[in-house]
Amino acid sequence: MAVHEHPHRHTGFRFPSLRRAGTAPAAGETTATATATRAYVFAGLRLLTGFVFLWAFLDKTFGLGYATGSGKGWIDGGSPTKGFLGGVAAGPMESTFHDWAGTAWADWLFMLGLLGIGLALVSGIALRLAAVAGTAMMALMWIAEWPPAKHLSDGSASMSTNPFADYHLIYAIVLIALAVAGAGATWGLGKAWARLPFVSRNRWLL
Repeated sequence: MAVHEHPHRHTGFRFPSLRRAGTAPAAGETTATATATRAYVFAGLRLLTGFVFLWAFLDKTFGLGYATGSGKGWIDGGSPTKGFLGGVAAGPMESTFHDWAGTAWADWLFMLGLLGIGLALVSGIALRLAAVAGTAMMALMWIAEWPPAKHLSDGSASMSTNPFADYHLIYAIVLIALAVAGAGATWGLGKAWARLPFVSRNRWLL
């Protein structure tokens, strides 16, 4: 009688291959998820920053009782720039800001800047213009507060906590980043705005 030898069959456990099982996300899927997340983060930052500018405009216009007291708003005859510019007490433009404080052109320019930047950010259109205008505004306000000064012109302590980086600088960087990232396309009208013929011909309007 012939004896036939059968091959041994291994019945032990084997770890499944992640590649064959498809449990590892594809590189394209990971990239798409990261891109979408980044777009939502920038959109949220854009809306919050826009609200900061819009709220400043509304409070200074109507005297809502926050930075501007009730009855002291622009529509009540108050000046949006007189208190801030008139109170400048340090820096190379101290006397210049005092001359500008409360003038009609300074009030209108400042308030239109707040309104225009706020609307651009909330709607997601003209972010490049908003970045330029907002950076110029923040630069002037930085000079007005003059963080490098340890003492004011009267000799008292300035209470500055950093000689360079303050919130005006942070806002300027945020505005530039939003424009560079094209943050108006998500939760905004950026895509529709970019398709308009006059915007397509003038890319600086994006």
